[in-house]
Amino acid sequence: MNKSENKVEEEKSISDGDSAKKNDNKKEEKNTSLKNESPEEKLKEVQDKLLRSIAEMENQRRRFEKEKKEAFEFGGFNFAAESLSLIDNIDRAIISFKNDEKLKGNKDLTKIIDGIEIVKKDLVSIFKKNGIEAINCINKKFDPNFHQAMLEVENNTKEPGTVVQEIQKGYMMKERLLRPSLVGVSKKIEEKGRKK
Repeated sequence: MNKSENKVEEEKSISDGDSAKKNDNKKEEKNTSLKNESPEEKLKEVQDKLLRSIAEMENQRRRFEKEKKEAFEFGGFNFAAESLSLIDNIDRAIISFKNDEKLKGNKDLTKIIDGIEIVKKDLVSIFKKNGIEAINCINKKFDPNFHQAMLEVENNTKEPGTVVQEIQKGYMMKERLLRPSLVGVSKKIEEKGRKK
């Protein structure tokens, strides 16, 4: 080996030794800081960690209980929302049969309509048992939380912003909105001969 290689090896071994000494010094500092803590301080630290762990576990338990309750109460929320189209279609069928000129003279028309309405009543009964009810909106003040305005109707007999027409029924499931009511809202009739 030549002199330059020996020198590099020496420098390398010195730097390796320095880093090992630094690591040892860090370990010693950590150990002395732990040794400097009194038993009361260590106990207090452990108690604090224990209390935090217990609080976190309690928060997690409450969160799971809430999620479980909501899953039980609103587990069928999407199914219920999609089932509303059944009632809509039944109503459309009844209106269609009643307005069909060809069927008006048919003596069995009332039997057909009665049968369809029995199915509708059963479906509404099932919905009510599960906390699903229609929103009553006619003659109520427009509320964007429950209603969706589809058109404005000129009307001076009602206060502006009153629901005067229901285009599609809205429904609630317990305290949650399943579907907003599609409504027509009153507005004042504008005077055409108004002076500016």
